[in-house]
Amino acid sequence: IENRVQDAAEILMLTDYLERRPKELSGGQRQRVALGRAIVRQPQVFLFDEPLSNLDAKLRSEMRLEIKKLHQILGTTMVYVTHDQTEAMTMGDRIAVMNNGIIEQLDTPRNLYDHPCNRFVASFIGSPEMNFIEGNIKVDNKIHFINDEISLLIPNDHSQIKSLKSDDSVVIGIRPEDMHDEFWSEIKNETATFKSEVELIENLGANIIAHCQIGNTRFTVNLSKSSNFKAGADLSIIVDMDKTHFFDIDSGNIF
Repeated sequence: IENRVQDAAEILMLTDYLERRPKELSGGQRQRVALGRAIVRQPQVFLFDEPLSNLDAKLRSEMRLEIKKLHQILGTTMVYVTHDQTEAMTMGDRIAVMNNGIIEQLDTPRNLYDHPCNRFVASFIGSPEMNFIEGNIKVDNKIHFINDEISLLIPNDHSQIKSLKSDDSVVIGIRPEDMHDEFWSEIKNETATFKSEVELIENLGANIIAHCQIGNTRFTVNLSKSSNFKAGADLSIIVDMDKTHFFDIDSGNIF
Protein backbone atom coordinates (compact mmCIF):
# COMPACT_ATOMS: atom_id res chain seq x y z
CA ILE A 1 0.00 0.00 0.00
CA GLU A 2 2.74 2.45 0.96
CA ASN A 3 4.64 1.77 -2.26
CA ARG A 4 1.56 2.33 -4.42
CA VAL A 5 0.72 5.56 -2.59
CA GLN A 6 4.28 6.86 -2.99
CA ASP A 7 4.36 5.94 -6.69
CA ALA A 8 1.04 7.66 -7.35
CA ALA A 9 2.10 10.73 -5.36
CA GLU A 10 5.30 11.05 -7.38
CA ILE A 11 3.45 10.74 -10.69
CA LEU A 12 0.95 13.41 -9.61
CA MET A 13 3.53 15.61 -7.84
CA LEU A 14 1.70 15.25 -4.50
CA THR A 15 4.58 13.93 -2.36
CA ASP A 16 4.83 17.18 -0.36
CA TYR A 17 1.08 17.19 0.38
CA LEU A 18 0.49 13.66 1.72
CA GLU A 19 0.15 14.84 5.33
CA ARG A 20 -2.34 17.59 4.56
CA ARG A 21 -6.08 17.35 5.11
CA PRO A 22 -8.42 17.85 2.13
CA LYS A 23 -9.43 21.36 3.27
CA GLU A 24 -5.76 22.38 3.13
CA LEU A 25 -5.48 21.50 -0.56
CA SER A 26 -6.27 23.63 -3.60
CA GLY A 27 -8.88 22.61 -6.16
CA GLY A 28 -6.24 21.32 -8.56
CA GLN A 29 -4.53 19.33 -5.81
CA ARG A 30 -7.83 17.73 -4.80
CA GLN A 31 -8.40 16.72 -8.42
CA ARG A 32 -4.97 15.06 -8.45
CA VAL A 33 -5.76 13.27 -5.18
CA ALA A 34 -8.92 11.86 -6.82
CA LEU A 35 -6.77 10.62 -9.71
CA GLY A 36 -4.34 9.11 -7.21
CA ARG A 37 -7.13 7.08 -5.59
CA ALA A 38 -7.82 5.55 -8.99
CA ILE A 39 -4.15 5.00 -9.86
CA VAL A 40 -3.37 2.98 -6.72
CA ARG A 41 -6.06 0.48 -7.71
CA GLN A 42 -4.10 -0.17 -10.93
CA PRO A 43 -7.18 -0.31 -13.17
CA GLN A 44 -7.18 -1.52 -16.78
CA VAL A 45 -9.38 1.39 -17.85
CA PHE A 46 -9.92 4.86 -16.37
CA LEU A 47 -13.42 6.36 -16.72
CA PHE A 48 -13.58 10.16 -16.46
CA ASP A 49 -16.97 11.90 -16.39
CA GLU A 50 -16.35 15.64 -16.88
CA PRO A 51 -13.62 15.67 -14.20
CA LEU A 52 -12.61 19.29 -14.82
CA SER A 53 -16.02 20.93 -15.06
CA ASN A 54 -15.89 22.54 -11.59
CA LEU A 55 -12.44 24.09 -11.98
CA ASP A 56 -11.63 27.62 -13.11
CA ALA A 57 -10.08 28.20 -16.53
CA LYS A 58 -6.46 28.21 -15.31
CA LEU A 59 -6.83 25.00 -13.32
CA ARG A 60 -8.65 23.30 -16.20
CA SER A 61 -5.72 24.11 -18.49
CA GLU A 62 -3.22 22.77 -15.95
CA MET A 63 -5.18 19.58 -15.29
CA ARG A 64 -5.58 18.87 -19.02
CA LEU A 65 -1.80 18.69 -19.19
CA GLU A 66 -1.60 16.58 -16.03
CA ILE A 67 -4.05 13.98 -17.34
CA LYS A 68 -2.34 13.91 -20.75
CA LYS A 69 1.03 13.31 -19.06
CA LEU A 70 -0.55 10.67 -16.84
CA HIS A 71 -1.79 8.80 -19.89
CA GLN A 72 1.69 8.82 -21.40
CA ILE A 73 3.29 7.56 -18.19
CA LEU A 74 0.77 4.82 -17.35
CA GLY A 75 -0.19 3.77 -20.88
CA THR A 76 -3.65 2.85 -19.57
CA THR A 77 -6.78 3.34 -21.66
CA MET A 78 -8.79 6.40 -20.62
CA VAL A 79 -12.43 6.99 -21.57
CA TYR A 80 -13.15 10.68 -21.08
CA VAL A 81 -16.60 12.32 -21.28
CA THR A 82 -16.76 16.07 -21.83
CA HIS A 83 -18.89 18.80 -23.37
CA ASP A 84 -15.77 20.93 -23.84
CA GLN A 85 -14.45 20.52 -27.38
CA THR A 86 -11.07 21.98 -26.36
CA GLU A 87 -10.60 19.16 -23.84
CA ALA A 88 -11.65 16.59 -26.44
CA MET A 89 -9.37 17.94 -29.18
CA THR A 90 -6.29 18.42 -26.99
CA MET A 91 -6.54 15.21 -24.95
CA GLY A 92 -8.15 12.59 -27.17
CA ASP A 93 -6.41 10.15 -29.51
CA ARG A 94 -9.83 9.25 -30.89
CA ILE A 95 -13.05 11.15 -30.31
CA ALA A 96 -16.65 9.94 -30.49
CA VAL A 97 -18.93 12.93 -31.18
CA MET A 98 -22.36 12.07 -29.79
CA ASN A 99 -25.76 13.63 -30.47
CA ASN A 100 -28.83 12.48 -28.52
CA GLY A 101 -27.10 9.22 -27.64
CA ILE A 102 -26.00 8.48 -31.21
CA ILE A 103 -22.33 8.45 -32.25
CA GLU A 104 -22.23 10.79 -35.25
CA GLN A 105 -18.52 10.28 -35.99
CA LEU A 106 -15.66 8.36 -34.39
CA ASP A 107 -12.29 9.59 -35.61
CA THR A 108 -9.02 11.31 -34.80
CA PRO A 109 -9.12 14.99 -33.77
CA ARG A 110 -7.50 16.01 -37.08
CA ASN A 111 -10.01 14.12 -39.23
CA LEU A 112 -12.96 15.45 -37.22
CA TYR A 113 -11.71 18.96 -37.90
CA ASP A 114 -10.76 18.51 -41.57
CA HIS A 115 -13.39 15.98 -42.66
CA PRO A 116 -16.59 16.24 -40.59
CA CYS A 117 -19.27 13.78 -41.75
CA ASN A 118 -22.19 16.15 -41.15
CA ARG A 119 -23.16 19.63 -40.05
CA PHE A 120 -23.50 18.68 -36.37
CA VAL A 121 -19.90 17.46 -36.14
CA ALA A 122 -18.67 20.45 -38.15
CA SER A 123 -20.40 22.85 -35.77
CA PHE A 124 -19.16 21.10 -32.62
CA ILE A 125 -15.47 21.05 -33.57
CA GLY A 126 -13.71 24.41 -33.91
CA SER A 127 -13.81 27.74 -32.11
CA PRO A 128 -15.21 30.08 -33.30
CA GLU A 129 -17.81 27.77 -34.82
CA MET A 130 -17.84 27.03 -38.55
CA ASN A 131 -19.91 29.46 -40.65
CA PHE A 132 -22.94 27.95 -42.42
CA ILE A 133 -24.40 29.79 -45.42
CA GLU A 134 -27.38 28.52 -47.43
CA GLY A 135 -27.40 28.73 -51.20
CA ASN A 136 -27.53 26.80 -54.45
CA ILE A 137 -25.13 25.17 -56.89
CA LYS A 138 -24.99 26.80 -60.32
CA VAL A 139 -23.35 24.91 -63.19
CA ASP A 140 -22.49 26.55 -66.53
CA ASN A 141 -18.93 26.38 -67.83
CA LYS A 142 -17.84 26.36 -64.19
CA ILE A 143 -19.43 25.43 -60.86
CA HIS A 144 -20.43 28.19 -58.42
CA PHE A 145 -22.04 28.41 -55.01
CA ILE A 146 -24.51 31.30 -55.08
CA ASN A 147 -27.15 32.99 -52.98
CA ASP A 148 -28.66 36.49 -53.02
CA GLU A 149 -25.47 38.10 -51.70
CA ILE A 150 -22.44 36.11 -52.80
CA SER A 151 -21.08 33.96 -55.63
CA LEU A 152 -18.08 31.69 -55.06
CA LEU A 153 -16.28 29.66 -57.70
CA ILE A 154 -15.70 26.05 -56.60
CA PRO A 155 -12.27 24.77 -57.74
CA ASN A 156 -12.27 21.84 -60.16
CA ASP A 157 -10.08 19.86 -57.76
CA HIS A 158 -12.37 20.35 -54.75
CA SER A 159 -12.89 17.01 -52.98
CA GLN A 160 -16.71 17.27 -53.26
CA ILE A 161 -16.96 18.67 -56.79
CA LYS A 162 -18.24 15.39 -58.32
CA SER A 163 -21.11 15.19 -55.80
CA LEU A 164 -22.53 18.64 -56.58
CA LYS A 165 -25.26 19.01 -59.22
CA SER A 166 -26.82 22.10 -60.74
CA ASP A 167 -29.64 23.64 -58.66
CA ASP A 168 -28.75 21.56 -55.59
CA SER A 169 -29.81 23.37 -52.42
CA VAL A 170 -26.77 23.23 -50.14
CA VAL A 171 -25.20 24.71 -47.05
CA ILE A 172 -21.58 25.74 -47.48
CA GLY A 173 -19.45 25.42 -44.36
CA ILE A 174 -16.49 27.78 -44.01
CA ARG A 175 -14.31 27.94 -40.93
CA PRO A 176 -13.57 31.49 -39.71
CA GLU A 177 -9.83 30.84 -40.07
CA ASP A 178 -10.34 29.99 -43.76
CA MET A 179 -11.79 33.43 -44.49
CA HIS A 180 -9.14 36.10 -44.98
CA ASP A 181 -8.83 39.81 -45.61
CA GLU A 182 -7.50 41.36 -48.83
CA PHE A 183 -3.90 41.22 -47.58
CA TRP A 184 -3.85 37.43 -47.53
CA SER A 185 -0.84 36.44 -49.62
CA GLU A 186 -1.68 32.79 -50.35
CA ILE A 187 -4.41 33.29 -52.95
CA LYS A 188 -5.64 36.24 -55.00
CA ASN A 189 -8.79 34.69 -56.43
CA GLU A 190 -11.34 37.31 -57.40
CA THR A 191 -13.97 34.60 -57.93
CA ALA A 192 -13.84 33.74 -54.21
CA THR A 193 -13.91 37.34 -52.97
CA PHE A 194 -16.76 39.53 -51.75
CA LYS A 195 -17.25 42.63 -49.62
CA SER A 196 -19.08 42.70 -46.30
CA GLU A 197 -19.70 45.07 -43.42
CA VAL A 198 -17.99 44.54 -40.06
CA GLU A 199 -20.65 44.62 -37.31
CA LEU A 200 -18.54 43.80 -34.27
CA ILE A 201 -14.89 43.15 -33.42
CA GLU A 202 -13.48 40.92 -30.67
CA ASN A 203 -9.78 41.63 -30.10
CA LEU A 204 -8.21 38.51 -28.56
CA GLY A 205 -4.65 39.83 -28.67
CA ALA A 206 -3.04 37.22 -30.89
CA ASN A 207 -5.91 37.43 -33.39
CA ILE A 208 -9.09 39.35 -34.17
CA ILE A 209 -12.60 37.91 -34.51
CA ALA A 210 -14.74 39.99 -36.89
CA HIS A 211 -18.50 39.46 -37.00
CA CYS A 212 -19.65 40.46 -40.48
CA GLN A 213 -22.85 40.80 -42.49
CA ILE A 214 -23.73 41.05 -46.16
CA GLY A 215 -27.48 41.32 -46.76
CA ASN A 216 -29.13 38.57 -44.70
CA THR A 217 -25.92 36.54 -44.49
CA ARG A 218 -23.93 36.71 -41.25
CA PHE A 219 -20.58 35.06 -40.61
CA THR A 220 -17.46 35.22 -38.45
CA VAL A 221 -13.89 35.77 -39.66
CA ASN A 222 -10.72 34.97 -37.70
CA LEU A 223 -7.97 37.39 -38.75
CA SER A 224 -4.42 38.13 -37.66
CA LYS A 225 -3.77 40.91 -35.15
CA SER A 226 -2.12 42.98 -37.89
CA SER A 227 -5.47 43.48 -39.63
CA ASN A 228 -6.47 47.11 -39.27
CA PHE A 229 -10.19 47.85 -39.48
CA LYS A 230 -13.04 49.06 -37.28
CA ALA A 231 -16.69 48.19 -36.71
CA GLY A 232 -18.84 49.66 -39.48
CA ALA A 233 -16.07 49.40 -42.08
CA ASP A 234 -16.27 47.41 -45.30
CA LEU A 235 -14.06 44.34 -45.39
CA SER A 236 -12.99 42.42 -48.49
CA ILE A 237 -13.21 38.71 -47.75
CA ILE A 238 -11.22 36.04 -49.60
CA VAL A 239 -12.44 32.48 -49.05
CA ASP A 240 -10.01 29.56 -49.18
CA MET A 241 -12.37 27.41 -51.26
CA ASP A 242 -10.19 24.30 -51.01
CA LYS A 243 -11.13 24.08 -47.32
CA THR A 244 -14.89 24.56 -47.67
CA HIS A 245 -17.50 21.85 -47.01
CA PHE A 246 -20.90 21.29 -48.62
CA PHE A 247 -23.80 19.84 -46.63
CA ASP A 248 -27.26 18.70 -47.67
CA ILE A 249 -29.67 21.45 -46.67
CA ASP A 250 -32.26 18.97 -45.29
CA SER A 251 -30.31 16.12 -43.70
CA GLY A 252 -27.15 18.05 -42.81
CA ASN A 253 -24.98 15.22 -44.15
CA ILE A 254 -21.87 15.95 -46.16
CA PHE A 255 -22.26 15.68 -49.94
